[in-house]
Amino acid sequence: MKKIVLLSLFIVAGFWQHDQNRVIDHEPGVLVRSKPVQRNLVSAAPIVYKGYEILPQADFTVEARVLSREKYYFDESAELSPLDLALGWGPMSDSAVIDKLDIEQSVRFYTWRMERSPISLAEVIRHSSNMHMIPANEQVAEQLAAVRTGNLVTIQGKLVNIRSAKGFSWNSSMSRTDTGAGACEVIYVTGVQKL
Repeated sequence: MKKIVLLSLFIVAGFWQHDQNRVIDHEPGVLVRSKPVQRNLVSAAPIVYKGYEILPQADFTVEARVLSREKYYFDESAELSPLDLALGWGPMSDSAVIDKLDIEQSVRFYTWRMERSPISLAEVIRHSSNMHMIPANEQVAEQLAAVRTGNLVTIQGKLVNIRSAKGFSWNSSMSRTDTGAGACEVIYVTGVQKL
């Protein structure tokens, strides 16, 4: 009996892992033509969330192709943001471009390597970004958990800065053209739709 239970658990874990790593393929061609929409806020009331103070900086909507996804469990910000999505739009939603890139995520960064990419490095930077997802509620957390690499999604929310009484701080990028540390968007996500 013990062997059957262990085998069943192993099979369930295998199916779960397969589903988590499933990639949605697309034919070549630009799939998302719109750019992210950002409306900066002059002043917005802070949001208290899990003991953190979230300071909204801008209303933000992005329609994009998911280039990669990475779950986080143990870093300092995992309680707030258990998932990062590397997102692409314009030429970075085109399989003819993406298939020539080696895309990875780790330690809250999104990296790519390319040989003979059909677009320039500047175009990759301008049309993709790593974004830290903070689900506003359990429903949004479930929507984000269902997103897979290759999905086309619309994500709505706010770009935010975060503070805590323990000295933790995290600031969102306010630009789509920056790179390196601090270049990721920190999004308080209020809605997710698969397209």
